[in-house]
Amino acid sequence: MRFARSIFVSLTLASLLAGPAVAQERPRLEPLPDIPPPPGMVDPGLEPQITIKQKGEDKVEEFRIKGRLYMIKVTPSHGKAYFLIDQKGDGLMRRYDDLSPNFQVPLWVIGEF
Repeated sequence: MRFARSIFVSLTLASLLAGPAVAQERPRLEPLPDIPPPPGMVDPGLEPQITIKQKGEDKVEEFRIKGRLYMIKVTPSHGKAYFLIDQKGDGLMRRYDDLSPNFQVPLWVIGEF
């Protein structure tokens, strides 16, 4: 009984002495700022320009990059929206009822010779 009591007292003292060491504040971690892109790498011409028009009761959104039309989204007043997409860059629009996982991202001309 005496041995158990001494162990209890020892553990109590150890926990009281260890309390302040555990309660010390940890340094606060701050998120790192975003890394800016290298100079000359951001081309504002690659941002899509979106033109929204009303044709009757339909809403038509035209998506252009560097002035070239590559996608049209038509939202009729009744029914589901559909897309007209120029996949090959030949000016011919093909209709898609949705942007499914098989959708190919429009390809842009990087340089012309």
